[in-house]
Amino acid sequence: MDIIPLIERIGEAPTAALFGLITGLIFGIAAQRSRFCLRAASVEFARGLMKDKVAVWFLTFSTALVWVQGAQLLGLMETQEARMMAVPGSWSGAIIGGLLFGVGMVLARGCSGRLLVLAATGNLRSVVAGLVFAVVAQMSLAGVLSPARDWLAALWVTEGGRNMDLLAALSLPPSAGFFIGLAFAALALYLSVKERIGVARLIFASGVGFSVAVGWVLTYTLAQSAFDPVQIESATFSGPSAHTLMFFLDRNAVLEFDVGLVPGVVIGSLLAALATREFKFQGFSDESNMRRSMTGAVLMGFGAMLAGGCAIGAGVTGGSIFAGTAWLALFCMWIGAMVTDALVDQRGLKGASAAS
Repeated sequence: MDIIPLIERIGEAPTAALFGLITGLIFGIAAQRSRFCLRAASVEFARGLMKDKVAVWFLTFSTALVWVQGAQLLGLMETQEARMMAVPGSWSGAIIGGLLFGVGMVLARGCSGRLLVLAATGNLRSVVAGLVFAVVAQMSLAGVLSPARDWLAALWVTEGGRNMDLLAALSLPPSAGFFIGLAFAALALYLSVKERIGVARLIFASGVGFSVAVGWVLTYTLAQSAFDPVQIESATFSGPSAHTLMFFLDRNAVLEFDVGLVPGVVIGSLLAALATREFKFQGFSDESNMRRSMTGAVLMGFGAMLAGGCAIGAGVTGGSIFAGTAWLALFCMWIGAMVTDALVDQRGLKGASAAS
């Protein structure tokens, strides 16, 4: 794909932002229509169920694996050049940050990506929680919380100055990632058939995973053609949320992939909601609900920056290139969410039942 004419016409930074916008549009439309959500899947799993929400999550995850690993086998990208792989990873950050993020997304009733999608459909609870998430993420990246994040992340890091490539660490061939993705896809399709999930929802669930591959391939292509260094990245909502917030607050901020990604998700989700007449303004039901949501957003903001990504950034995007710390962070997000659901929501339901 020759993008040099595009770069010459609009410049490298606008091209990066355009690629982010394209990735975000695909993600926003697909996530809104499929109702993809790690929180919903982990809660369903915590309650001993393997139904539609788990099936949708596995289908998204497997699609990302298949498309990304397939793109690498075809020479359309090189996962080793991705920034997530080219810098040291933090095992301690993945564990602590993943657990905090998992707790936070249950309290906030949605991961950061899901909050962004819901906010675009008129959910004012998600607007407030999303803003809190973005502010705390920025504080953790370059503000008052950054020393604590740096200290926790430095407790245990990967060796060799790079993140761990799980496929290489297990001495697996390059094609192994593709076939692992197919195995997850088989599980997802089995659950989908069992739960009688409609074809349209399956296609949109796959679209979320496809958007991750689109981001990787587009930024890799830009990096090969641009004069200045370009980060090879894809969909994530911890750093991008903070960067987008600062872009609109700082006159000297520059365009980049992140700045296109977040607006793209909002626009895509809004268009999908309007097309299906699902746009509806919703607010907090009471003060305790608002307090719970904001607390969850704070935990997610700090946890995501510590873990090296959110449920999408580490869980799907990082997982699709088999970054070791990303898989560990994803596992810890599931654990944090399941424990929180058991201790907070399920106990609350039992208490309510006993009182009645």
